Amino acid sequence: MASPAAKKTAASTSVKAPRPFTKEQDLRAYNDMLMIRRFEEKAGQLYGMGLIGGFCHLYIGQEAVVVGMQMASKPGDQVITGYRDHGHMLVCGMEANGVMAELTGRKGGYSKGKGGSMHMFSREKHFYGGHGIVGAQVALGTGLAFANRYRDNGSVSMAYFGDGAANQGQVYESFNMAELWNLPVIYVIENNRYAMGTAVSRASAQQDFSKRGLSFNIPGEQVDGMDVQAVYEAGLRAMEHARSGKGPYILEMQTYRYRGHSMSDPAKYRSKDEVDKMRNEHDPIEQVKERLLKKHKVTEDEIKKIEAEVRRVVNESAEFATSDPEPDVSELWTDITL
Repeated sequence: MASPAAKKTAASTSVKAPRPFTKEQDLRAYNDMLMIRRFEEKAGQLYGMGLIGGFCHLYIGQEAVVVGMQMASKPGDQVITGYRDHGHMLVCGMEANGVMAELTGRKGGYSKGKGGSMHMFSREKHFYGGHGIVGAQVALGTGLAFANRYRDNGSVSMAYFGDGAANQGQVYESFNMAELWNLPVIYVIENNRYAMGTAVSRASAQQDFSKRGLSFNIPGEQVDGMDVQAVYEAGLRAMEHARSGKGPYILEMQTYRYRGHSMSDPAKYRSKDEVDKMRNEHDPIEQVKERLLKKHKVTEDEIKKIEAEVRRVVNESAEFATSDPEPDVSELWTDITL
């Protein structure tokens, strides 16, 4: 894991330490990250009870990445990602009830219960889906950026993918087109170090993913993805670059997932001590909580109120997702192209 301070690669200029958050920014970050974590914990429980079928990939530990990027974005900017997607949905403004209902295959889900964990979207919220095919979302996110440039609407597309997907061929085809056409896209590489279960050191010849765009003249930087302040600052730089017509930008978020790749992964390829060290020393939520208490003088009671409201929303989503009816059989024939 790189040091917490963000640093630019040879493709970019030097980076200053992130500016401290205001009280309001830290409160927003704490609420949003805590919502993701509690939601994911509940999703894990429902999966264990057999109420969620298929695959389920949890975002626990990586919350600072999408929260910091969304704080740096503007209305109209788009998000597209892979299958570790629930956190992205929630921070994009999608309702917890609809997301959880989709996980349990219910009528009130964002894809009417037909998409499940990996395949739901909301055009209204500018969230263009989780995608189960590794790396597929990168080309699609580049296409969103092409539409933005064509329409001259000032919006930026954020295409999220992991360290494993970074080795897919279509990623580099997308890089080439994005730079060639100066497309307003930010490639957010969520490097959680293990892809499906293989350490980056064993799978990638170039382990500095921020350099993956060098041959296409795409600037990039490595960011401490466990620090929401660092993510936000890097996000602002990338947004300014893309929005001003300079083309694509790569952000390698050095983050860490506490759970296995999916719910069926025992994660025996890493030690318990390694996971505990990350939780105890780099947890993104605890960093913000400490700032709220010590720097911003937020009281324990105020923190408890936030936590109670988050628990209420998550518990309500679980209740909705287990009581909402399943879609009618006739839905098998809707929303498809023959």
